[in-house]
Amino acid sequence: MTDYIKTKKINNISPTIKSGGNKKLYIETYGCQMNVADSELVVSILADNGFSTTDDINSADIIFINTCSIRDNAEQRIRGRLQIFKKIKKTKPYLIIGVIGCMAERLKNKLLEQEKLIDIIVGPDAYRDLPNLIKIAKTGQKAVNVLLSREETYADISPVRYSSNGITAFISIMRGCDNMCSYCVVPFTRGRERSRNPESIIEEAKDLVKNGYKDVTLLGQNVDKYNWEDTKTGKKVNFAKLLELTAKVSPSLRVRFSTSYPQDMTDEVLYTMAKYKNICKHIHFPAQSGSSRILEKMKRGYTAEWYKNRILKIKEILPDCAITTDIISGFCSETEDDHKQTLSLLEFAQFDLGFMFKYSERPNTYAARNFKDDVPEEIKSRRLTEIINLQNKISKSVKQKDIGKTFEVLIEGTSKKSTEELFGRTSQNKVVVFPKKNYKKGDYVNVKITDASSATLIGVTI
Repeated sequence: MTDYIKTKKINNISPTIKSGGNKKLYIETYGCQMNVADSELVVSILADNGFSTTDDINSADIIFINTCSIRDNAEQRIRGRLQIFKKIKKTKPYLIIGVIGCMAERLKNKLLEQEKLIDIIVGPDAYRDLPNLIKIAKTGQKAVNVLLSREETYADISPVRYSSNGITAFISIMRGCDNMCSYCVVPFTRGRERSRNPESIIEEAKDLVKNGYKDVTLLGQNVDKYNWEDTKTGKKVNFAKLLELTAKVSPSLRVRFSTSYPQDMTDEVLYTMAKYKNICKHIHFPAQSGSSRILEKMKRGYTAEWYKNRILKIKEILPDCAITTDIISGFCSETEDDHKQTLSLLEFAQFDLGFMFKYSERPNTYAARNFKDDVPEEIKSRRLTEIINLQNKISKSVKQKDIGKTFEVLIEGTSKKSTEELFGRTSQNKVVVFPKKNYKKGDYVNVKITDASSATLIGVTI
């Protein structure tokens, strides 16, 4: 995918109960934040058709698994879960099992052939058809809809925040991707780019504020390409303007976005971020490689030097902005020199955080059709380890520089390690842990940083 930068590790989201009817839906979500947002749409659609969600898989009438196709290991994890569902179905023959999302669209035929237990297969643009497909599946037939759309944005559906902490939320602003990076399946699983009506986005943001939410993330495969036009009036809204409109909803509402495609991020967006305090100072800026030769083979549309200059521009306009990245190790024909150029880029950029992976060939992509996956697995692994070790060192060094500084932190919950501590995030998307005292989730507090690891800031409220 072009900049699949949402939640980089696989997430297994446990649903909470939502009242909707007597029929029970259990849903698991894997992959990126876009998939999380899609699951919220699915829950909303089915709630209107008599379903409530449950966190008890054994009480479910329907099990959906929302899937990710970005890497092979993600698909293998999902296949493992399907085998567990198969055991449950042996004791409940009436149980309906469905695969939804990117893997459903990409592997529909194989899933039907190899996974006999699957009753429903639904692609990312066909969720409105779920009630009808469930009726078909109840008759014993296989129900499939993986048609991609050039218009579907689900703008009129209010998502059910079934796994939310009540403080942070996602707002999907566009769907699909047109960039066609050579290694990526997303344009084939999610279709062409289309932007959602800005009025519906702003209304969703306002509704979130009314319900106590304090932090929203505008989501898209490539948010910088957001471009909506009213065909009747000619009115246009680009991403910079949408950011501004969202920031104006409420000064107490933090606004984030993900993901940016380097070639498409404009100075206008950077200056808009600088203008509004509540637009968070964090940019996920996927590099993928530090070698211009490899970037060309990846069809990324920029050179390493160009990317470095954009990093400098971000730091010029937004001196306090945190920058994170994605790196792919061992892409086709990558040499040791290419690898060293990637390490050099990490040293130059001083990223706050990186999501780093070995290249995983995806069927039918340009790379799979035209390039040989010729970097041996042991070399991929060794290079990835070097990249991870260097980035962890840089991440710790960057966070060490925050010691002594004071940040405004939005409290998101209780620390995993201690019930006597809370955690929250800074505008820069850095996680901070501090003593609980009398504070509660949703409060803004000023925290002075006293210590830091490569992943977390530690501090005290002042």
